[in-house]
Amino acid sequence: MINGENYKRRRKEAFSDDEDSCSTDNEPKKKDLNGIITSLLLLEEQEKRDHEEQNEASNEEKSILESNHKRKTRTMLEFYTNLQDYYSEIDETDRVKRKKSRTMAASVAVAAVSQTENQSPNQQNKQSGSGQQRRLWVKDRSKAWWDDCNRPDYPEEEFKKAFRMSKSTFELICEELNSVIAKEDTTLRNAIPVKQRVAVCIWRLATGEPLRLVSKRFGLGISTCHKLVLEVCSAIRSVLMPKYLHWPEEDSLRKIKEEFEGISGIPNVVGSMYTTHIPIIAPKISVAAYFNKRHTERNQKTSYSITVQGVVDPRGVFTDVCIGWPGSMTDDQVLEKSALYQRANGGLLKGVWIVGSSGYPLMDWVLVPYTQQHLTWTQHAFNEKIGEIQKIAKEAFGRLKGRWCCLQKRTEVKLQDLPVVLGACCVLHNICEMMDEGIDPDLKFALADDEMVPEVALKSVSSMKARDAIAHNLLHHGLAGTAFL
Repeated sequence: MINGENYKRRRKEAFSDDEDSCSTDNEPKKKDLNGIITSLLLLEEQEKRDHEEQNEASNEEKSILESNHKRKTRTMLEFYTNLQDYYSEIDETDRVKRKKSRTMAASVAVAAVSQTENQSPNQQNKQSGSGQQRRLWVKDRSKAWWDDCNRPDYPEEEFKKAFRMSKSTFELICEELNSVIAKEDTTLRNAIPVKQRVAVCIWRLATGEPLRLVSKRFGLGISTCHKLVLEVCSAIRSVLMPKYLHWPEEDSLRKIKEEFEGISGIPNVVGSMYTTHIPIIAPKISVAAYFNKRHTERNQKTSYSITVQGVVDPRGVFTDVCIGWPGSMTDDQVLEKSALYQRANGGLLKGVWIVGSSGYPLMDWVLVPYTQQHLTWTQHAFNEKIGEIQKIAKEAFGRLKGRWCCLQKRTEVKLQDLPVVLGACCVLHNICEMMDEGIDPDLKFALADDEMVPEVALKSVSSMKARDAIAHNLLHHGLAGTAFL
């Protein structure tokens, strides 16, 4: 019994010694593990704080950018409103002056006619015997050039070279405008025919010739030619624009989508958008607003301009235009001022794309190329296909400026009248495109409108995901180009 108890006691002591040795070995390991866990927790906490600080900084920067953008937009809108009011006052002053001048001229004419009627027959015979009686209002000018062009047997090629369209298209425009611009003969002089009125306007737009040369060519006064150009342009904008330049109906939109998808493989594209600049003479007010910094730096010559934003279909026909905003505005700022932008905000462009250049932001309805560095193959392929759609709009603007050379250089037209003239050029361009009026290769114009990345290049996260999906679909279905390789 005693031996058994001694054995048990020795065994218990040995077991306790083993436990003590194990506990002493595990204590350093536990301390190391606790230190590692503490370090990880501290690192995680530090990372979380850094992430929160970064989010706060980015949100603050975003709010600053948005506030600056809103302030610039508000300032530009106020400026344009004041500018419109100023031009309205000028128009009213000019109208009053013209009315007074017409009243005085009419009174002089009535006095001259009454004096002639009150003369005795002997005096009238004496005047007629001494020489030909002077005619009122009319100065003899040569109309030989226009009379030659107006002959039925005048060569079709020469006519098209002069007026950028065939005789049949010219006759169509005259018939459409006849009820608006036709004038009646008076006792003092015969009215200018409708054809001659339209010809003066189209020749002036097509060649950009100074009014004094247009006057000699058509046998009319300089002021008369200037007045005819504005009257016909106003008639084109009011009568022909609703018919030849408008947003397509549903059936037409379906065909446009199919044609664009056949060109690029990108579905639901309804238009290609581009913004160009029209050079102008330095305005008398708000010079800085119309100053074109990019063109000034490139041409080494001070340049001023106004903008023309247009959306075209696969044929290069304009379906929407926004004309007249100052040249200092970027493409995305002009877009925000357009009626197209308002329609899109109203939900009328939901589910469709309008393709733009890198100067526009990516939005729910505006599809633009990738602009970041180090693009993937998928992104390169997408940019190549979307470039084919962009090229349609750019070539359409090239034909617009090629046909109507008045858009290539600074014009004599007043700034407040220029949107009417530019709108008429866009309508005439559409008519020529619809009638398959080709353009002389010598008239093609190379555009030089520099693109600028907008302040806010991404305005919709969902549109970014949709663009990525389109890019992957193009590459995986073998629809993307391979030029980037």
